[in-house]
Amino acid sequence: MPKSILIVDDDDMQRKMLQTIFDRAGYYTQTAENGEAALDLLSGRNRVAVDIVLLDLLMDGLGGIEVLQRLHPLQPDLPVIVLTGHSSVDIAVEAMRAGATDFITKPVSPDRLIVSVRNALKLNELSDEVSRLTRKWDGQFSFADLIGESEVMKKAISMAQKGASSHVPILLEGESGVGKEVFARAIQGASDRAGQPFVVVNCGAIPENLVESILFGHEKGAFTGATEKHDGKFIEADGGTLFLDEIGELPLDLQVKLLRVLQEGEVDPVGGRDPIKVDVRLISATNRDLLSQVEVGAFREDLYYRLNVFPITLPPLRERLGDVRLLIDYFIDHIALAEGRGTKTITAEAVALLEGYHWPGNVRQLENAIFRAIILSESDEMGADDFPQIQSAVRQFLPLERSPFDKVMLSSDVESVSGNGHQNDRGAVYADSEVNIPVRLFNEDGDIRKLSEVEADIIEYALEKYDRHMSEIARRLGIGRSTLYRKIEEIGLLDD
Repeated sequence: MPKSILIVDDDDMQRKMLQTIFDRAGYYTQTAENGEAALDLLSGRNRVAVDIVLLDLLMDGLGGIEVLQRLHPLQPDLPVIVLTGHSSVDIAVEAMRAGATDFITKPVSPDRLIVSVRNALKLNELSDEVSRLTRKWDGQFSFADLIGESEVMKKAISMAQKGASSHVPILLEGESGVGKEVFARAIQGASDRAGQPFVVVNCGAIPENLVESILFGHEKGAFTGATEKHDGKFIEADGGTLFLDEIGELPLDLQVKLLRVLQEGEVDPVGGRDPIKVDVRLISATNRDLLSQVEVGAFREDLYYRLNVFPITLPPLRERLGDVRLLIDYFIDHIALAEGRGTKTITAEAVALLEGYHWPGNVRQLENAIFRAIILSESDEMGADDFPQIQSAVRQFLPLERSPFDKVMLSSDVESVSGNGHQNDRGAVYADSEVNIPVRLFNEDGDIRKLSEVEADIIEYALEKYDRHMSEIARRLGIGRSTLYRKIEEIGLLDD
């Protein structure tokens, strides 16, 4: 998305010249004919969002210094470049003290202006990222740092905000890659434990024989290799928040000890004589259906209900595709800064490709795709061809007759051909076409999909094709009606 510039100058010719320069450079420009109009656009009733301001210093009415003095307290992070034809050291110092990012004397070449704007934007982005990371590691990360304006995202944030104001355990549910740790940090930042320790434990990444020691600590000599005392994650998080990711991977015997910690507020280090009191806010997360694990005996029922006091379901990216563009812009700027590269732009064609993909790996997969494209792209603009893995995956969802479209091939293309395209929960797109019924055989990594997933796609398509006439569907699939009903129930389509 192009950066937006507000050009403030009372000289009509100067405004038009500057607008032409930055329009040609790929920026989105808006203009204000005086200081009063600029303040109205930036902070008044007609407020617009801009990324940077080019401000003439000497104007009739409200001058540039006065505009800066009023604007800077309202938007201290907005970069402002001051332009003037009458410069002096005193004026430059006054402008910088009032909040100007740069001070340029007219006349100035277009190249100098463009470089100055790029540098100011890059410096502002770097400052924002440093501030964001500082808040993250200081426990001050907030919901304002989350990216997303879709309704499902707003609903999840609203639930999390309510949970943050209490002290009950919170269970974050959602697929891998949806951002459960980011949500947990925002909950901490919005709670009365902001600024306190935030300790992360991935229960699925710890060897089973070390889980107890890592969580609850151990005394020196408690077991072979315990050469010194270790406090454990609960004690490290004392006064703050402990985030247990992939809680469903916790061994059953450790689940009993975790339940005791939640009930008694104290931990028993391995080899210790006395329990240690801890004050910890617990946020757990899972990408599994914990209730199903309870039913098969893989997760303790009492612990489940202890953790499930305030569940929050985080939406997968395919349910908030309207947020993809926001995430694209954020990751482009974030990764370019982290890698020390110039900020790249992205074509509308590439954006359409990314917005049309179903993202089984969710936000993490999108970030990795952007990272790969930034590293591999040899120009300042990333196109659809810079995302070959996404292109390949999207093509697998389409009928063979669509293969001539070798640029962007989206699920919306299927709908335009068949008039009745669908995308199921497993991300497979299919069309109600009599010629080809595309069942995706490969996943996004190019490996054969599980037979159960392919079978589920066929059954889902058959339900649509034969209008849920079970006898006809069973006959066409060559299975009994009872078998069909059982499979539909397993897929989760019985009540659709």
